[in-house]
Parts: sequence; structure tokens; C-alpha cells
Amino acid sequence: MIQLDAYKMLQTADGELPLDISLTIKKGEFVSVYGNSGAGKTTILRILAGLTRAEKAVIKVGESVWDDSIKKIHFPVQNRSIGFVFQDFALFPNLTVKENLEFALSKNDSKEIIPELIELMELQSLQNSKPQNLSGGQKQRAALARAIVRMPEILLLDEPLSALDDEMRFKLQDYILKIHQKYKLTTLMVSHSISEIFKLSDKVIVVDKGKIVKEGTPENVFSEQKISSKFQLTGEIISITKSDIIYIVQISSGNTIVKVVATEEEGREYKIGQKVLIASKAFNPVIQILK
Repeated sequence: MIQLDAYKMLQTADGELPLDISLTIKKGEFVSVYGNSGAGKTTILRILAGLTRAEKAVIKVGESVWDDSIKKIHFPVQNRSIGFVFQDFALFPNLTVKENLEFALSKNDSKEIIPELIELMELQSLQNSKPQNLSGGQKQRAALARAIVRMPEILLLDEPLSALDDEMRFKLQDYILKIHQKYKLTTLMVSHSISEIFKLSDKVIVVDKGKIVKEGTPENVFSEQKISSKFQLTGEIISITKSDIIYIVQISSGNTIVKVVATEEEGREYKIGQKVLIASKAFNPVIQILK
């Protein structure tokens, strides 16, 4: 169990923003953090990692207290059992893939896990290559492997797939889910992608202006009401076209474009760029706007 209570005054483009959150994460959960840019999502990860100090904080991981501002306890980054994957990969450019993994180990750690991770992340043919010779997806696979080489209690992912194209992002999502499940990690991920959150997460927390405003399963958080259906998928409206008395709404979901017919009244509610849930029992799909 991870308990995080933190208060931190953030300096944003719109002035000061108090980040004031209380969060509990169960061991083995995959939790996503969702919200607008500047809401404080990345700061939550950085406080948990010890990279940013909060004015007030209590962080308890299992029976270990990592932070307690009243008792003046603050574990430095190197004493926290965390793996952190950033958007920009952060691999050492002068080291090969294998050397990057070896460097992440502590002095007394066994190197036996390195061949296992290299095989799991399908990096066998790339293990002696340096980062400048890798594609974006290959770099991120190497970064993921390096983040878990020490078997951390917590894996932190800060929009790790945002710079990748759709095809590569979908593949990397599979790798993330595979390592999370295989090594029974507790994972906390910042993401702007609702479809990604649905695919990977047990739980999602929505952060707005420094506060957690909603939390629960992705289905409960993003759906105002439950819909009984044979299939559901999430996506983004990319076009709305009027045809006689109906509207044709095109929705992008992953690498698929779905067309749904809407009434004139419904069509006036929709806007390009809205996140929506599509549900269908048979041949009558329903679009529901996601908040």
C-alpha cells in the first residue's frame, strides 16, 4: 500500500497554484493520472520519487516512511525503490543498451535480470547499440528495461509514449502491460490518452488545478452513467458532417476510424476534438461525451 499526502505551491504561467492531494494506491495496481496541462500531474510523480520536495508531505510505502515533513524525514532519490521513465528517454548516449541497464544496477545487485529484460523487451539485436542508433520506440523499450532492472517497488511513467506515432505507441503499451504484470509492479502513469488509460489501468485519478477531482475505474470515471452493451470503445471526434436531417460523426479510436449516425439534436451537441465513448448492443451505436 502506498499513501501519499502532499502540499506544494506550484509556479505556473497563470500564477501560483496550490497542489494539495491525498492518494492511496494498492500494491500491484496500475494507476493513471489524467488532467489538463499544468494541473500538477508530473509534480505528483516527482514528489513521490523525491525529485521535488513538497512544503508538506507524508509518503508511506508499505511499512517504510519516505517522507514526513513534520518529523523531518526525507529519503533521497537514491534510497527510494522507484523506476522512472520520462518522455525524453534519458538514456546515457555514450553507453550501449546493455551498459545502460548495467549502470542502473546497484553495486551488489545481480546482473542475472539483464538478459531476461533484454529478451522480454526484444532488445537482443540492439543490446550493443548506442542510443543515437535507435528509433524512438527502441529507445523507450530500453528506457523501460532500465527503469525496472533494480525491481523497484514503484514504476513511474511520465507520458512515456507521447512522442511516438500511433503504431509504435500501441506496441509499447503492450510492453508496459507485460512488464507490469510479469514483475507484479505498482505503476503510476501520467497520460493524456483515454484509450491508453482504458487499456492499461486498474484505476484513474483526474487532477484539475492541483486537486484530485475524480477517481475510480476508467469506465466509472469517464462515463457519467453505465451503458449495457456488447462493445465499448473510446475515441475522439474528428469530423461532423450534416446529411439531410442527420449527422455523420467520424471518431478516431486508436488506428481505426468509426462512423456513427447521430440525430440533428445530438449533432449540435458534439464538437470536433471531444473525447467520447461509443457503445452498441447490436446495430445502434450510442455516442456519449466523456468529461
